[in-house]
Amino acid sequence: MVYKVIGLMSGSSLDGLDIAYVQLEYVRGKWGYNVLEAECIAYSDAWQNDLKHAHDRTVGDFLKLHTAYGRYLGTSVREFMTRHDLEHKVHFIASHGHTVIHEPASQTTGQIGDGASIAAIVGLPVISDLRLMDMAYGGQGAPIVPIGDKLLFADYDYLLNIGGIANVTIQGDKPIAFDVCPANQVLNALAHRDGNQMDLGGAGAAQGKLLTDLLEKMNNHEYYRRVAPKSLSNEAAMHLLMPLLAETGHSNADLLHTVCTHIAAQVAKAVQPYSDGKPSSRMLVTGGGAHNTFLITELQSHLNMQNVEVVVPDAETVNYKEAVVMALIGALRWREEVNVISSVTGASQDSIGGALWLP
Repeated sequence: MVYKVIGLMSGSSLDGLDIAYVQLEYVRGKWGYNVLEAECIAYSDAWQNDLKHAHDRTVGDFLKLHTAYGRYLGTSVREFMTRHDLEHKVHFIASHGHTVIHEPASQTTGQIGDGASIAAIVGLPVISDLRLMDMAYGGQGAPIVPIGDKLLFADYDYLLNIGGIANVTIQGDKPIAFDVCPANQVLNALAHRDGNQMDLGGAGAAQGKLLTDLLEKMNNHEYYRRVAPKSLSNEAAMHLLMPLLAETGHSNADLLHTVCTHIAAQVAKAVQPYSDGKPSSRMLVTGGGAHNTFLITELQSHLNMQNVEVVVPDAETVNYKEAVVMALIGALRWREEVNVISSVTGASQDSIGGALWLP
């Protein structure tokens, strides 16, 4: 069976909208994929500001933003399809939306980007609201990518995504996955102090030195003592580290260096209970943080003692893996098959997540 799907992903780092046109194939019980076209549409300053502060809006303004962002997504997909001559070549769209609120304790999550608006503009079926069913069953609603890790990337023992928040999947009959720690959100916020969008390649971090006292304080945060399943909202991720960083008078380079070391240390700590007894294993690293050479070097250094090899794949996989998995989640929803795994989220059962909008 072949499905040609457009997957949409907007992450917490706010760098832009990822669009991937993916051919998914299901043959003799196994899934495969091929990215046919992909782009990242950078957000304007206005959209970055609207998305960053969406949670501060009144109810009425929030709903208007939900609709406006859905229409922005629909228009972006239409233009993408025109650029790549995709008319009559796409079966449906799977849209993650942009997370504004995420509170598992109240079984509440919200991703803006009205699916009905996307469907109306593009004229294709749209699957959205991918996390809600899991939350209704008492799950964390995150991470949802592990179903893709299981079905598309089974050759790896661990899969680490370094986006605004770093999250990891531990493969197995019943996969385990959770948000590890803040990542690019904090690194980008530090880079902005120097007038940069990001610390390109980790060049700034490489020039700094390790602040051991600050590192110890960060590593002692209460979140790191929790056991999985666990997840971080965008706001919680920023609050976890930024107040500590704001209190210091150290140089930006030293802070970038120390945060990278913190991320590497927390990832190594997160997978350590699952690496015992393995002579060797491999970790696939994707997301924007995979381009941070200093961070990847630190990560490999911390994982050497566990005999874990860090694998950074081709740029297409690094940049668009999450959009590809959204396409797969949409295809599973279309087939009415499980697409969110309860062993990952802590829900009372596996679920088939996603609202279907038919134009």
